[in-house]
Amino acid sequence: MTFLLAALIVAITLGITFWASKRNTSASDFYVAGGRISATQNGIAIAGDYMSAASFLGITGLIALNGYDGFMYSVGWFIAYLTVLFIVAEPLRNLGKYTLADMLVYRLRDPRVRTYAAISTIVVSAFYMIAQVVGAGSLISLLSGGVLKASVAIPLVGVLMIIYVVVGGMLATTWVQIVKAALLMFATVVMTVLILNRFGWSFSNLLGAAEAKNGADFLGAGLKYKNPIDLISLSLALVLGTAGLPHILMRFYTVPTAQDARKSVVWAMVLIGAFYVMTAFMGNAANVLVGKGAITEANAAGNMAAPLLAQALFGGAGTLGGEFGLAFVTAVAFATILAVVAGLTIAASTSFTHDIYNGVIKHGQAGEAEQFRVARLATVAVGIIAILLGLLAQSQNVAFLVALAFAIAASANLPVILFTLFWRRFNATGAIWGIVGGILTCLALIAVSPNIMGIDPPEKTTGRHPIQAAPLFGLENPGIISIPAGFLFAALGTMVGASRRNEGAEQAFEEMQFRAYTGAGTDGTVAAHD
Repeated sequence: MTFLLAALIVAITLGITFWASKRNTSASDFYVAGGRISATQNGIAIAGDYMSAASFLGITGLIALNGYDGFMYSVGWFIAYLTVLFIVAEPLRNLGKYTLADMLVYRLRDPRVRTYAAISTIVVSAFYMIAQVVGAGSLISLLSGGVLKASVAIPLVGVLMIIYVVVGGMLATTWVQIVKAALLMFATVVMTVLILNRFGWSFSNLLGAAEAKNGADFLGAGLKYKNPIDLISLSLALVLGTAGLPHILMRFYTVPTAQDARKSVVWAMVLIGAFYVMTAFMGNAANVLVGKGAITEANAAGNMAAPLLAQALFGGAGTLGGEFGLAFVTAVAFATILAVVAGLTIAASTSFTHDIYNGVIKHGQAGEAEQFRVARLATVAVGIIAILLGLLAQSQNVAFLVALAFAIAASANLPVILFTLFWRRFNATGAIWGIVGGILTCLALIAVSPNIMGIDPPEKTTGRHPIQAAPLFGLENPGIISIPAGFLFAALGTMVGASRRNEGAEQAFEEMQFRAYTGAGTDGTVAAHD
């Protein structure tokens, strides 16, 4: 039943892809769907892009196993969109064309910035993507009873994402994300209604049952994060990282105007907020109705909590309703992974083609047909690399990579975005130092953190720490150190670069601000200010 439902979802999304291929004729169509997506459609697609398998499967499991501490993930990811709405969405849409690098180059007027911004995009997308494809492999392998090994499932997901993007471009990716968001919201609403019905339509009754089963500590902080600094560091990465995620920022170029960009964020926040509130219902209900033992027996990280909860709500194991519930939620999780991976793939391939190939190698002289061809080839290359990295990492616990991607985005991209928009003296040297310093600080800290370093018992054969030694950095997420470091590097680089000739950099600040907040000149006409 699971395979039938998953195959139906794949068939629907492939049909959308081939429909979109007939409207995918130029580089602009491929990169951003020609800027023709409505605010409502884009908002739903952003929600579909953002609510990944880490959200649906991971957070439900974290709450089921860790109570309050698990719910902090939901809070962090939802609050993050306030930063996007109030600071990033409108100026990004007015100043750029396809990628984050467009905005930085418009303000700083130095082509070097384009290269480093593209590298940051590819690094963030890679970390995010590895976690998704490995998660897809584990999910398919688990639910097929080991018939389909992860070594087969990972290439399967990779091939599907290549088809979505190469054939349909951003238009197909957008509609795949819309379909996935609709399925995910439908599944979570139905499960929440069934949970409330089971507990007398009272969230308090549900929490009371969870407390009775686990003790009062389950509803308080400290069950997972014994060190509060660890939770603060994670929260900083989640709240600030979203405003620097390339595959989310890219979505603001798919709408016609900056006003549509802001409206799409509001639509996304409504859906994302509702979804993350419902994770509290699903996680606590999974703890009460399924139990920690059954959840960890199916998957040690708790990723099967949502499917097992659906099985329990629809009648239990062995019943037709229970098996349908399990199959449907699992198929939705599979669709979730496909949609997110497609969004990451197009962000990485667009950044390579538009920023590195056309912007740096061809100096902006590549024609539409040439960019279109290179973008498709880049997509295939990105897909193959994702498959290979996923196969190499399949035996490792890579759940931390999603949070790490947020930390890199917050450390490398956000300082540069904020300084570009609000600091008159900011220059290209500061942007380069900020991007490189933020990335390297993040990677260095994570390399010596408990995610990579740790002493495993000899009998442990899977999910081992790559470095068998005591960790040198005690926090799982480096955000509390790496985010201030990103701002510091950007500020120091600006001071160092102040001695260079920055042709028109400060003069460009006034022009940038005028265009960013009025939209004048975004239609190709000369701005009144000019």
